[in-house]
Amino acid sequence: MLVARQLSAAVTALLLIAGAFLVLLFPIAGTRAESLLGRCEDAAGVAVLPAPVAPWNGAPLRILVVTEKPLEGELSLIGPNGGVSAKSRERQGGPPYFWYAEVAAPAPGTWHATLTRERGASGCITRDIVVSAQKPAAPHAAGGSLWPIRNSWNRATESLYSAWIAKLFDAPPDVELSWKAWHEVLRDRSRNFLFDYLGLNEDNVALSLRPDCADFVYFLRAYFAYKLGLPFGYSNCSRGAGGAPPKCYQWFDIVHPELTRPARPPEQTASAITEALQLAAPPAPRRPSFGEYLRAVGDVVQSGSVRVSASDDNTDFYTTALTQETLRPGTVYADPYGHVLTLVKRVPESNGKPGVFLAVDAEPDGTITRKRFWRGNFLFVHDPSLGSSGFKHFRPIVREQNGALRRLTNAEIASNPQYGDLSLDQSRLNAEDFYDRMDEVMSPEPLDPAGAMEDAITSLEEQVKTRVTAVEIGRKFQNSGHGDANMPDGPAIFATTGAWEDYSTPARDFRLLIAIDVVRGFPDRVARRPERFAIPNGTSVADVKTKLQSVLVSELAARKFSYMRSDGSAWTLSLKDVIDRASALEMAYNPNDCVELRWAAPEGSQEALTCKRHAPAAQRAKMVGDRSWFHERHWPHI
Repeated sequence: MLVARQLSAAVTALLLIAGAFLVLLFPIAGTRAESLLGRCEDAAGVAVLPAPVAPWNGAPLRILVVTEKPLEGELSLIGPNGGVSAKSRERQGGPPYFWYAEVAAPAPGTWHATLTRERGASGCITRDIVVSAQKPAAPHAAGGSLWPIRNSWNRATESLYSAWIAKLFDAPPDVELSWKAWHEVLRDRSRNFLFDYLGLNEDNVALSLRPDCADFVYFLRAYFAYKLGLPFGYSNCSRGAGGAPPKCYQWFDIVHPELTRPARPPEQTASAITEALQLAAPPAPRRPSFGEYLRAVGDVVQSGSVRVSASDDNTDFYTTALTQETLRPGTVYADPYGHVLTLVKRVPESNGKPGVFLAVDAEPDGTITRKRFWRGNFLFVHDPSLGSSGFKHFRPIVREQNGALRRLTNAEIASNPQYGDLSLDQSRLNAEDFYDRMDEVMSPEPLDPAGAMEDAITSLEEQVKTRVTAVEIGRKFQNSGHGDANMPDGPAIFATTGAWEDYSTPARDFRLLIAIDVVRGFPDRVARRPERFAIPNGTSVADVKTKLQSVLVSELAARKFSYMRSDGSAWTLSLKDVIDRASALEMAYNPNDCVELRWAAPEGSQEALTCKRHAPAAQRAKMVGDRSWFHERHWPHI
């Protein structure tokens, strides 16, 4: 993950890095790795990963080749008979860049994965892979560790992690991606390069977990570490309160699987202490399954785990620089108000269209959705009491000579030639500076103002459509006969458990209101920063602003969507309707209200006639008291 300009040009350093990559990729006996790189100065940070971990002719042979530099080339899988069985010219990602190829039924023997350089470049990259005629034994944990540690976190494994994330959630930027549960995407063999990687049928085990946004980023990292035999750990952290930022107090790692969650505070009752001891040290002397382990992780981590101050070493994440090289798939975004997302794709600026970062997140109802980076989805504020928001990477975990695991400190990451991408700059930026910096990262060249505004409208449209799904899930909850969801008091409406967490939308609606402000204010933003936009010669900024305001009105009216009313009939609204109803949407997050009210249908309107359900009066009174948070766009300290 080292930024290109920070790489040493020394031949010795390049050879050390390339050598480290070769050690990683073929840990199974009988599989030989051979590098035929071109000139040393052209070394591109190559990582090659075959799957499964022990290739054999009873499973598809898959190859992932990852580079740090944008090489031009063709990946070929050459069988033992010398024939090419699969090839791919399609280079994806960037950075890192990757190629993928697969053979459904590989013949036993030695295969060659070759990336042939093009356009006059010398040399090629080749790895030899031995495919067995019989299914080899799968790796098993030993010495108390939850899974065997066969590899280490370094630039190669981080690049492979990024490529795996990118492929898992890949689709053109205009395609809406959504899954009802996280295991649905993991079980998609066309997406998940690591499906049944260990040969244990491990991906067909039923996982009834519904990770929230913070759980999800940890689950993805744990899944990759489990498959590749990498160290993993997680922290027990506070959420932050009373003006103090979140802070971590205890770290759990896979070397000690019997310790998976914090014990209860000692001042509790004797029975509670007994229960805590049972949780901390299960009586059964066995390792938990991977699914059980994830459940323990999900019980401990939360959004505060990702918002710990950037200067703190005792945390699972570190803040990174805002560059195209560092904001790669797998990078985590910490929202100051309790949401977490993972970057999955960068779409470069092209032909006047803005560059785009795409990310995925998990909602409390279990859905996984891909969405664009923009001000309405990725909230940022400089408030030390909330911790450090912004883009972060998982802190590398290393194994000491005595077998113990530990996380690298900020200073160690900054000086490590495999990383070197730590930066505290984000913690010094105010909100306007942060978004301006991100605009420059995504779109270095001046943008067409109308195209950029259309992109913002599209982002708002995506946000509204994901809310349609959330409200529909709430409607089905109402029809299930489970009664009203209990509403917590005060700021806890944004962070709680149970039916309220699963079916209410206060945090989602808070972000939607900010997104509405961003779209409404886009013409003013162009006028504030005209240097970021391609203003035609002879056209004044005022004229551009007037034209944008006119286009905004027509575009919002033209974009339609539908939601399901209480009686099951569809009702169509436009984005203009949503923006016109912004004030009423400040009171539309309660799952005990009918869906018509949740879309702010005017009282007495034809749209509202099918509404037959209202939240209890006591809950409505609470909402009136809390309304100022939404109206002022001021997130309360929890």
